Amino acid sequence: MPPPQDGVHDSAARVPLLPPPAPRRAAVRLRPLPLLIAAAFAASYRLLFHLAPAPSYYQSLLLSLGSNDTAATHLHALTIRPHLAGTGANALAAAHVASTLSSHSFPTRLTSYSVLLSYPAHRSLSLSTPGRDTVLFALKQETYAGDPYDAVSAEAVPTFLAYAASGSVAAEAVYANYGRAEDYAYLAARGINVTGKVAVARYGKVFRGDIVRNARDAGAAAAVIYTDAKDYAAGKAFPDGPWMPPTGVQVGSTFKGVGDPTTPMWPSAEGCERLSIAEAMSSDDMPGIPALPVSWKDGETILQLIGGDVAPKDWQGGDGAAAYRIGPGPAVLNLTYIGNETMVTIQNVISVIEGREEPERYVILGNHRDAWTFGAVDPNSGTATLLELAQRLSELQKKGWRPRRTIILCNWDAEEYGLTGSTEWVEENREMLTSRTVAYLNVDCAVDGYGFYASATPQLDELLKEASKQVQNPDNGTQSLYDLWMASNSSPLIGRLGGGGSDYSAFVQHIGIPSVDMTIGSDYAVYHSLYDDFIWMSKFGDPLFKRHVAVASIWGLVALRLSDEEILPFNYSNYATELENGALGLSGRVLGMSVSLSPLHKSIKEFRKAVLKVDSELKALQTWKIWAPWRNSPLKVRDINDRLMMTERAFTDREGLSGRPWYKHLIYAPSLHNDYGAQVYPGVDDAIQRAKKINTSESWQSVQHEIYRVSRVINQAALVLSGGLT
Repeated sequence: MPPPQDGVHDSAARVPLLPPPAPRRAAVRLRPLPLLIAAAFAASYRLLFHLAPAPSYYQSLLLSLGSNDTAATHLHALTIRPHLAGTGANALAAAHVASTLSSHSFPTRLTSYSVLLSYPAHRSLSLSTPGRDTVLFALKQETYAGDPYDAVSAEAVPTFLAYAASGSVAAEAVYANYGRAEDYAYLAARGINVTGKVAVARYGKVFRGDIVRNARDAGAAAAVIYTDAKDYAAGKAFPDGPWMPPTGVQVGSTFKGVGDPTTPMWPSAEGCERLSIAEAMSSDDMPGIPALPVSWKDGETILQLIGGDVAPKDWQGGDGAAAYRIGPGPAVLNLTYIGNETMVTIQNVISVIEGREEPERYVILGNHRDAWTFGAVDPNSGTATLLELAQRLSELQKKGWRPRRTIILCNWDAEEYGLTGSTEWVEENREMLTSRTVAYLNVDCAVDGYGFYASATPQLDELLKEASKQVQNPDNGTQSLYDLWMASNSSPLIGRLGGGGSDYSAFVQHIGIPSVDMTIGSDYAVYHSLYDDFIWMSKFGDPLFKRHVAVASIWGLVALRLSDEEILPFNYSNYATELENGALGLSGRVLGMSVSLSPLHKSIKEFRKAVLKVDSELKALQTWKIWAPWRNSPLKVRDINDRLMMTERAFTDREGLSGRPWYKHLIYAPSLHNDYGAQVYPGVDDAIQRAKKINTSESWQSVQHEIYRVSRVINQAALVLSGGLT
């Protein structure tokens, strides 16, 4: 299906696009002194109270250049066929991205890595119950009448869970709700023995790798994960509506690690040290048991034949669904999965717009390209948006723009398997990136529905708010994107980047780079299924492609402010508040134990002092810039920018989290039992969870040790931000 030809071009800024004409010569006219004083006071007021500056010429121009057609055309080209990482189709998608960026005269290259990926070689699943015929599941997602992608759908990978262990299991089924640790704890409390059984769990609350790992830890021999109709089929199914069809299956990875499994903690460079495939597959980050995903139709069939006690109310399905029971049995599942784990080459696309005044400072924009199937939402709505933004940046260059700092556009590969492409690149370039990177701006799924959502490290909160006020709401031309954001009812308003859900992970959690992640829409039912295609997007996700344009606008505007403004637009006040709130959350969890939070409170107090000091310096610099420019030296500006940039690095610790050493950031990392969940003070949280399980004095001493560790990095961050030595 060709892209829509509506010819609409959005403009989010109603300001003149041309520079103001040169003033005419006129006689000098002196203003009365009171007016001069008033003007000076007004200017000082704006500076001192950080009112958002008026958009610059190039920022306004960027906002005016949005093209719905460009975004639609790129999305159509990228999603013409399934393009899983490591396949020829994904190599063609990489070529499309590279050629597009090169066409704008941006120096562009492919950076390749050899990594371990997983594909299905054989799968089967059957259900038997005494007195009934055996049910053989097709494990196939069906196309629909008139599907324009019917023929190429055969190229899609069969439904599977990457890195699941190979093996065959025939055992009674046990229903485990969402497969969380607390769900298995409930089963144990009810006397339900999961050992040797097949755990049946539904998607929706935690990362699928945690679902399988929790089943393994509970003793299950295998796992089946299904999409429950209550969560994924609450309305008309695609193509008549946006919801998951009966045979739709969410596929995905179950790897709990990050990057190439054969090179943990180091880059997958040519000729490097590697684990064997067998060693990598035996890692604790692998699920360790066979597992398969199934549709809501097949899930219902299985649940109808599980007996035993009725499951709790919050374990049940939607209205009209038959009662769910816990088991075990009498239903017996016979599951076979044989995986093909093999070394393949992946390709990142890297494109550079070199800065003029500070070329050695980097503002990095990233999105991944690989998809489990067609990937119209995940991830190629983001890829199309990146390419639409690249066209705008090219137009700015034709008007004379060149960024103050270097902008790097990155299109990652193999994100779906374990953030692989971005992780290997960060690991390979770690020292350069830690010393030079201002910020990383990530967009994965640019559009999947209604509402604006953003997550960030806290020093970028205010910048995001200011930028969103300059971008037009794609669904209401009289409002801003900020208005849409406020109406989205997201709580908290700005999320934190502790989860492992996308390519910001290596930047924030491994090397401590200030980062952002943005999207329009927060969830969609056909996620990681065959139906995430251009038709779904053009009918339900973004029919006019205005939302793509809006994401490109705020992405580009934030990038321009970070790359062009002389003084970095960072504000650490929110960071101090986040640290304080995190400490408050810990206080109730250690109440009555021999644990003191005073080291943490003391370090946060020092950080708050550093924030006040740097805020005072920033106000002085901004004031001098207008009223006494001779007092501003490039060295002063450079010093304060370096401190603003490097403070985030100080929250990292070279030893990393206890038991999870790749995660270096001690403020934000994934939750121990949910890779998608962002955890504040993750090391302390891990230690508290362990202490509450075993409740020994040594375990609570470990909690105290983790509190001291996080206090030390906060003290380091305070020193960096204040710019002084002890």
